[in-house]
Amino acid sequence: MLDFVSEWFRFAASDLSSAEHLLGKHPQPLELICYLCEQSAEKYLKGYLIYKGVADPPKTHNLDVLCEMCSEYDGRFQEIKRACNVLTLYGVQPRYPHEMEISEHDMKKAFDYARQIQDFELLRAVYIESIKD
Repeated sequence: MLDFVSEWFRFAASDLSSAEHLLGKHPQPLELICYLCEQSAEKYLKGYLIYKGVADPPKTHNLDVLCEMCSEYDGRFQEIKRACNVLTLYGVQPRYPHEMEISEHDMKKAFDYARQIQDFELLRAVYIESIKD
């Protein structure tokens, strides 16, 4: 099971790394960066749920739902509730033209929130445990 958790976390880190790489592009693909930030957070939360024994996390882009599910295992997930709420906006709409207007400020905030989730102490602890031999 820990190998599977590690894979989810590896994919989450890759999404955020890709978003970071795109920050250096001109013009910046704001929608894609925001989408990758949401995807990263989603995979970290689903990885945690799998770690806790949820065999098949819900197929949703709603990070509020996933964060609430994680909070049932540890109330400290409420610390990243705001980040999840904002990033949820970028799970679907930015993938389609004219669905959402995103500013550079929005994109920077999305990236900061995704980094906050990646750095969240409970997720880091699970990641470290999942890669131990």
